[in-house]
Amino acid sequence: MPDFDVLVLGSGPGGQKAAIAAAKLERRVAIVDRRQMVGGVCINTGTIPSKTLREAVLYLTGLNQREMYGQSYRVKEEITVSDLMVRTQHVIGREVDVIRSQLSRNHVAMLQGTGRFLDPHTVGVVDESGRETKVTADKIIIATGTRPARPESVEFDDQTIIDSDDILGLERVPDSMVVVGAGVIGIEYASMFAALGTKVTVVERRDRMLDFVDLEIVEALKYHLRDLAVTFRFGETVAAVERRPRGAITLLESGKRIPAETVMYSAGRQGMTAALGLESAGLAADERGRIPVDEWYRTAVPHIYAVGDVIGFPALAATSMEQGRLAAHHACDEPVSGIHRLQPIGIYTIPEIAFVGKTEDELTRAHIPFEVGISRYRELARGQIIGDTYGMLKLLVSPEDRSLLGVHVFGTGATELLHIGQTVMGCGGTIDYLVDAVFNYPTLAESYKVAALDAMNKMRRVARFAD
Repeated sequence: MPDFDVLVLGSGPGGQKAAIAAAKLERRVAIVDRRQMVGGVCINTGTIPSKTLREAVLYLTGLNQREMYGQSYRVKEEITVSDLMVRTQHVIGREVDVIRSQLSRNHVAMLQGTGRFLDPHTVGVVDESGRETKVTADKIIIATGTRPARPESVEFDDQTIIDSDDILGLERVPDSMVVVGAGVIGIEYASMFAALGTKVTVVERRDRMLDFVDLEIVEALKYHLRDLAVTFRFGETVAAVERRPRGAITLLESGKRIPAETVMYSAGRQGMTAALGLESAGLAADERGRIPVDEWYRTAVPHIYAVGDVIGFPALAATSMEQGRLAAHHACDEPVSGIHRLQPIGIYTIPEIAFVGKTEDELTRAHIPFEVGISRYRELARGQIIGDTYGMLKLLVSPEDRSLLGVHVFGTGATELLHIGQTVMGCGGTIDYLVDAVFNYPTLAESYKVAALDAMNKMRRVARFAD
């Protein structure tokens, strides 16, 4: 008889939810992770620290209040790294306590150390002293997450040339920074440091950033980042980074030289599978450390599952949680429906971006007709009250049945506001509901009614001309 029914490798969002779901189904469950990494990368170096850092930046810089009190308004004139870290460390500590409590309440055994496969049903757990304990399990769920990819040609030193995990270890807020890579993580940190007053230059080899986001929303973000003095170098590739006494010089293949105190590489992420001993379980990862799975998150070995960032796109904490729950149910032979087709995307730049469904470009390429309804925060009383006059909500609507094809939000509370549209779409609703619904006043949620009316009026005008 195995030691456990379900063994989970990794205590991040996917692993944690998988372990608790299996425990709720009255299985014997254990979770393996290092003592200092309870909660995984999400809690300790990724999602939670970066989003808490963002809140600290917004508060201490007074950025959101400058529409009311002037461009020179700041809560604190000289913002230090310790000012930012106080809030971050507090939230990390509380979140770790919450996770430990949840695992304990659900009788999930916590095995401290790093796990590696010895055979398909056996995992060796190596603790801090180097002692290995063998653990067997009927089903195993891999949720080890990812780490920032580090190109071998780059000499990282954790202060001058860093990756996103090193941000929390900076000794001071740099006066200037080069961000290599305009993906989600790169742009989030670029916007935070720009808000702090750092002169930021973003270098991206592609011709645009966030190419999966609606172009109009991206253009709005670029405008605001440029307003924070961010410089963009699109279509550029970094040839070398030369360390200097006062920082580093980034050399581009085009011949440009960009001096900066700090260079942050945001060159994607690598699955943390190298030390798992996958070959002993009959498994293999791709060149980026990702493990292929089927629709139920089973690997090539049917009793071993993988969830979260380690399986690749979309690599979001929210989807990882749901993947963990679904994998645990399937592993425990409990009936469960697949993950919902509508996956919300939230990008915590300054200002926020969030969307669900299709973009204009996707609909145009697919020859699907649509109408656009837009509401701008400056037209809403709540927008004026909070000092956000640039935010917007955009609905993409089918003129055939008035269903929602996509919802795109830019501005304060975008990641929260999005879920109203997600719910309407998920329930098969139309903009008729949004037109007829009564929203609290004054709220940002009113933007749905304004945008729905805008789309409805445009469709009515088309119908009039067609008669």
